[in-house]
Amino acid sequence: MPSTLSRRLTAEFLGTFWLVLIGCGSAVLAAAFPDDANATGIGLFGVSAAFGLAVVTMAYAVGHLSGGHFNPAVSLGLLLARRLPARDFLPYVVTQVVAATAAAAVLYAVASGKAGFSASESGFAANGYGEHSPGGYSLAAGLLAEVVLTAFFVLVILGSTDRRAPQGFAPLAIGLALVAIHLVGIPVTNTSVNPARSTGQALFVGGWALTQLWAFWVAPLVGAAVAGLAYRGLTGDTGTTAASREGQPVEKARSDAADATVDLTAPEAQQAARGRD
Repeated sequence: MPSTLSRRLTAEFLGTFWLVLIGCGSAVLAAAFPDDANATGIGLFGVSAAFGLAVVTMAYAVGHLSGGHFNPAVSLGLLLARRLPARDFLPYVVTQVVAATAAAAVLYAVASGKAGFSASESGFAANGYGEHSPGGYSLAAGLLAEVVLTAFFVLVILGSTDRRAPQGFAPLAIGLALVAIHLVGIPVTNTSVNPARSTGQALFVGGWALTQLWAFWVAPLVGAAVAGLAYRGLTGDTGTTAASREGQPVEKARSDAADATVDLTAPEAQQAARGRD
């Protein structure tokens, strides 16, 4: 039974909330535990793994309901690849931003339980460039990294959820891609590739984080747009699916495709798709 929009948005809220809570939470609470001077925390690899594990777990948990976007850039890429109806794009993005902000609020409340905590002084896992880049990288370097990393992230999502891809592995491929992206991107910008994740943290840091937030909307959306259009060109997809070729309306096929990010990884779904070829 197709998911209603309210169910899809609820799934997007839960997935985005979990991604930000676990990913950013690992950076804020566990990266340099107990402190920078005596760090025995999870470090760069641990934070990267936390983001990947968060997206894998929620992709399996609720991806079959909403498509498992959890990210405005992913939604844009799927829109341009004709896997998301245009009418759903803005509701998805608004829900993702609200969820990321709610997760940041919970994380802020937890982190504030430690004496001396300050979101503005600690950075609170916000994204930044220049003096606010973990490695001191410039705006140009940050923009380039975010565009390229987001483009490849969306390409992995589009490719691994294609009905012709090996069945059952899309969440793992997507999660591993996000781990790799964070390993490269954290030193440059603290890794965004997700405007919702950037917005939630920036709202609690304020100041420089809000001033630089534009970059972490523009670059990921540009990268996602490149990936969505490129994948469509690569596959020759006209926006129709097997369902539409069998006589169902194209809009129905596109609506079904909105749930494809994880749903098509289910063995029964891919068997059905292959049976139609």
